[in-house]
Amino acid sequence: MTYRLLIEYDGRPFCGWQKQKGHLSVQEALENALTVAIRAPAAVIGAGRTDRGVHARGQVAHFHTELTLDTRRTLRSLNGLTPAAIAVHALEKAPDGFHARFDASSRRYHYYVSTRPAALARHYRYVLPSPIDFCIMNKAAAHLLGEHHFGAFCLQRSATRNRVCTVSHAQWIQEGRAHEWHFVIEANRFLHGMVRAFVGTLFEIGRGKRSVADIKRVLATRDRSAAGPAAPPHGLVLESIRYAR
Repeated sequence: MTYRLLIEYDGRPFCGWQKQKGHLSVQEALENALTVAIRAPAAVIGAGRTDRGVHARGQVAHFHTELTLDTRRTLRSLNGLTPAAIAVHALEKAPDGFHARFDASSRRYHYYVSTRPAALARHYRYVLPSPIDFCIMNKAAAHLLGEHHFGAFCLQRSATRNRVCTVSHAQWIQEGRAHEWHFVIEANRFLHGMVRAFVGTLFEIGRGKRSVADIKRVLATRDRSAAGPAAPPHGLVLESIRYAR
């Protein structure tokens, strides 16, 4: 049987989602807890591979087991066995053949910022060190919409050969407090480091270091060195993943 998990996590204690030898990952922490909870080994497959320090509110994962689980009881066990930085919000039987990664139709990330110093939120919101123009950044973000080759916004060491993605939403939104904003970005798929490269490049545009039209030039180069530096990871949250079923 295939089971689906809905997971929230604070990315700070982990090396990222994916297992890495000698470092604790979210994936490994979940697998360790699940193995104890169901008394059988289980491989957990996530819908998105978040980097070190990146958070998630709506990560989805699946695992296979020959066992028929009491999902409520197993969910309670999981939350008792995982580190405090992980919360499993749902566990349910998935449709036959379900795959958390390959069945996802889109993924949505938010990047959170503050235009004034923040004490309580500083671990989850990037404090902008200088004034920035969100209107200009939104004009630039509009050039990211649609299907493009996003090689200029992908880490050079990435093994992903297909670097064509379709972005359906890209916008800076002001929150209830005037000094708090977040960038909403949704696409059918994301490349390694793509969102943080988007945000870092938009920061340069918002500070007048680049023009709005520079986004088109950067896209055309397909060269990561043409884009801006990656924004810090702690402002980034995987918010949700959409499925057709």
